[in-house]
Amino acid sequence: MIAPDLRGHGDSDWIGPGGYYHFLDYVADIDDVVAKLARKRLVVVGHSMGGGVASYWAGTRPERVAALALLEGLGPPDQSESQLPARTRQWIDAWRAARGKQKAMTSLDDAVTRLRRHDPLLSEELAKKLAAAGTKSIDGGLRWKHDPLHLTMGPYPYRTAYVTQYWRAITCPVLVVDGAETRLNLPEPERAERRAHFANHRHVVLPAAGHMMQRHQPDALAKLLLELS
Repeated sequence: MIAPDLRGHGDSDWIGPGGYYHFLDYVADIDDVVAKLARKRLVVVGHSMGGGVASYWAGTRPERVAALALLEGLGPPDQSESQLPARTRQWIDAWRAARGKQKAMTSLDDAVTRLRRHDPLLSEELAKKLAAAGTKSIDGGLRWKHDPLHLTMGPYPYRTAYVTQYWRAITCPVLVVDGAETRLNLPEPERAERRAHFANHRHVVLPAAGHMMQRHQPDALAKLLLELS
C-alpha cells in the first residue's frame, strides 16, 4: 500500500514563494507516484478532495486502474462563473494573508479539542494520535503541518460539467462510499446524479460514520476496500 502526503500536506514540502496549489498539480503528482512505485494491478482510493484527485487521474489514465474507491469524493457544489473578478480578488487577498503570522496552539490538548470540535464522532484516543502526527513545534507552541494556503479558496470555480468528462472516461469498477452521519456532503439527489456518470459503480452508505469515515468505522471501511483488491 502507498499512502502519499499530497503536496503541502503532512510531511511533504510546502509550495515556494509565489506558488499555489492548483488542482491538476496533484493529478500530475499522483501520476509520478504511480509511475515510480505502483504495482501492475492498481486500486486507487481517495477521500474528499483526494477523491477528486483520484477520479481526475483515473479518467486521465483509465487503462492503468483496476478499481477506484471514492470516499465522499464527488466534489463540492457546482460553482458559478458569473463573479470571476470578485473571486480572483478574494483569492489574491487570501493568498497574501495565508502565510502571515500564525497563532500557535498552546498544547496537544488544544489541537485535540479543535479536531473533536469539527468531528464529534472522533474518539479522544484517536484524536490524540492524529494531533501528535499532524502538528509541529513553532515558537510559542504548535501549528498544523499543512500549508495554510490550503485553507484559501482557489481561483477557479468547481464546475461539474468539467469533472464529469473525467468520470465518464473511467472504465474500471468504482466504489462510492458515503457516511450515514455526514455533514459535509451534497444532498442525496445530487450525489445520485453524479454517480450516474460512472459506467460501473456501486454505492455504499457506511452506518455510524461521518465525512471522516476512516476515523469512525475503520474496520468496516477496510473490509469494503479489501473487496476491491
